[in-house]
Amino acid sequence: MEQTENKYIAVAYRMYMVEDGEKELGEEAPVEHPFQFISGLGLTLDAFESAVSGLQAGDTFDFTIPCADAYGEYDEEHVLELPKSIFLIDGKFDGERIVPDAIVPLMTGDGQRVNGTVVEVKDDVVVMDMNHPLAGCDLNFQGQVVTSRPATNEEVAEIVRHLSGGCGGGCGSCGGGCGDHSCGDGCCGDCQ
Repeated sequence: MEQTENKYIAVAYRMYMVEDGEKELGEEAPVEHPFQFISGLGLTLDAFESAVSGLQAGDTFDFTIPCADAYGEYDEEHVLELPKSIFLIDGKFDGERIVPDAIVPLMTGDGQRVNGTVVEVKDDVVVMDMNHPLAGCDLNFQGQVVTSRPATNEEVAEIVRHLSGGCGGGCGSCGGGCGDHSCGDGCCGDCQ
């Protein structure tokens, strides 16, 4: 089995959401703050990584990832009514944070962290959409490769520490704003 080299890749791009033929700008990573990741670690969409990993610094790209290869089809069964009681803080409903369109971190029964979007707050339930915000959309990426080079052992080790719950010095470099983006904040490669 051939060992593939991990690459440090930084790309500047515009990501457009394409749904029913309509195209809307969803996210942008400018040259000054490109999306950065290390290939081969499963930190980005496989189709995104495949499309850019063979490119060199300065190369441009324009490709579309079908929703099936991105975040899947929108599933109505992932819209849930959850009891308001799970949103209590000190015995009171958290009406400041549990409002329509708010993204709320939740924990599954097996301890996995997931994000949901508040759809509606009713008398005794909160309607949550557990679909990924980009579910049902094809994703069109247009941009250029800023950097593409072999990743150092230290860069790979830092990501592994980060993913295993450690914080090898790199977490503070982005002000802690790395998670929860589908693929665009880019500072730690924590986006998926």
